[in-house]
Amino acid sequence: GVEDAIYDSYAFRKFMGVDFLNEEQVPDATTLCKFRKLLNDNGITKLLFDTMKAFLDRHGKMMHGGTIVDATIMEAPTSTKNAGKQRDPEMHQVKKGNEWHFGERMHIGVDAGTGYIHSLEVTPANRSERDIVPDLIRPDDEVLYADAGYTGLAKREDFQADSHLSNLEYRINTRNRQHWKVRAPGFDWDRYIEYQRSRVRSKVEYVFLIVKRLFGYRKVRYRGLEKNRAHAYILGTSANAFMLAQSGWRMGR
Repeated sequence: GVEDAIYDSYAFRKFMGVDFLNEEQVPDATTLCKFRKLLNDNGITKLLFDTMKAFLDRHGKMMHGGTIVDATIMEAPTSTKNAGKQRDPEMHQVKKGNEWHFGERMHIGVDAGTGYIHSLEVTPANRSERDIVPDLIRPDDEVLYADAGYTGLAKREDFQADSHLSNLEYRINTRNRQHWKVRAPGFDWDRYIEYQRSRVRSKVEYVFLIVKRLFGYRKVRYRGLEKNRAHAYILGTSANAFMLAQSGWRMGR
């Protein structure tokens, strides 16, 4: 697909520096696969993600002090029509609501002030979202935002034993919907607080919209967590660059 896009699109050729006038050849699918393997084996995708994060931090685009955490499930092929006659052994199934899903879970930590991704992890789908939270929080964070799936996070023994995690302020949306019902006349503080939490937490949902809708990453493309984790770092880097471009900032500054 990349090879065909380079042939068809002048913008792609210009970006990659391919000049047909000098009889340069577009890299074929095998060359691209080998290049992707080099990126994975040498940890370049993680380096790109960290470099973009450092760039945002250096230019004042990353506000510290608060993090939004969330996770989403990426479906993996369930077919056994392959050489091993089995599904990907590193992927697992999990029940969400009334439906079963098979694949991986992508966890992200987003800056509460600006919405840029600063932490990312990929696990099997059956791995609990709460277990990954310590890996998504920055040392200088003071506030944590999350949806109702993270309810009771502060009461976990491992969180209470950690001095940093125990001192965090947990602003987690509640499952209790009583504040949405009609109440007695007067200002509804419960509903107002819940609304303000949701306003901040919605920034993480916008990141998933970019990754899933704009980049088309709704299903995993490779076997094994290592390759998909490397792919996720590229997606995280691209999502941050996309949001930076939307803000009107030019990378050349």
